[in-house]
Amino acid sequence: MKWPHTIILSRTDSIGDVMLTLPMAGILKQHYPDARIVFLGRTYTAPVLHCCRHVDRVITLEELQQDGVALLRRTKADAIVHVFPNEQVAWKAKAAGIPHRIGTSHRWWHWLTVNERVAFSRRKSDLHETQLNTLLLRPFGISRSWTLDELADLSGFTPPAPDDQVRDLLRSDRKHVVLHPGSRGSAVEWGLDRFTRLIHLLHPAQFQVIITGTEGEAAALRAGLPMSLPHVCDAIGKLDLRQLIALIGASDALVAASTGPLHIAAACGIRAIGLYAHQRPIHPGRWAPIGKDAHALTGVVGSLDPAEQIRAIEPERVMRLIEQLA
Repeated sequence: MKWPHTIILSRTDSIGDVMLTLPMAGILKQHYPDARIVFLGRTYTAPVLHCCRHVDRVITLEELQQDGVALLRRTKADAIVHVFPNEQVAWKAKAAGIPHRIGTSHRWWHWLTVNERVAFSRRKSDLHETQLNTLLLRPFGISRSWTLDELADLSGFTPPAPDDQVRDLLRSDRKHVVLHPGSRGSAVEWGLDRFTRLIHLLHPAQFQVIITGTEGEAAALRAGLPMSLPHVCDAIGKLDLRQLIALIGASDALVAASTGPLHIAAACGIRAIGLYAHQRPIHPGRWAPIGKDAHALTGVVGSLDPAEQIRAIEPERVMRLIEQLA
């Protein structure tokens, strides 16, 4: 491939998946410093992308639904990498005449829309999701292997400064621990009883506990957690994504299952404690957070039930990691 001027990275799924794709932009900037990186995502993930210094422009799937072929033509892209296969995007990229259209060989429509196919299986691989993403860079002549630490350093992610609303949530005399109990069905959850036990283990004189989640999760979280305790702060449904990123970046630790906020915390460099089942394909070998202070815990249990596996993680184990902050 000739020296590219504009490269589109297309990942139109969830926040965590987008976070684990950002190192691709960093790698491309290393190899093509003058290239413009356009990231095609969803509207709700755009605040994440605006925190990445390697991304020069963000376009959204929602914009593409209006006049997608013309929009893609206006980018003057030399290449598009379909990191997450999306049939609609693939057909529009072909119609837009993007010269290099890169994707996996495991989607039937890629045989009609993609002209540079990379063969590998995510489900059967022992590689981490971030490492698997880099395999799609082979058509650029980029074929080396990266460690997870190297990839974490390539994310280019910087959280925004807290605004007044976020600053008002934070007590200056405590360590800030964000607990994100829900996952909107995207991950196996630890359980509100486990989070309740952890809240009670966190000493009010040392820690401020900040509970986050979506407005749709608010009723269940407020009913199932000890929200009235003096060291607990209710931020459920009160922050947009940019504010949530700022809150996480200004905190000391975050505890969550395999969710977007966990991967944001890891990229921010705070103590990110992930709670995982050990069963493929949802195990931490594939989906662990990556960062200088990222941790992935699994429970020791003989059951094949992922819910039992994650519940086998004792709150005391999580607490030991948090205590090291004090």
